[in-house]
Amino acid sequence: MKKKKEFWETKNPKKKSTPLTPSQKKNAMARAKKAGRPYPNLVDNAWAKGKK
Repeated sequence: MKKKKEFWETKNPKKKSTPLTPSQKKNAMARAKKAGRPYPNLVDNAWAKGKK
């Protein structure tokens, strides 16, 4: 059975990305602070982008 690749190891299917909104940035920053990081990483940004 083949292991599923993590999302950061796959190619972007959309080719067009949009910047995070101010509220998404705020959520990503809050998540990073909670985890002890000074700024958000890729996973924080992806979580904020996917959050409805």
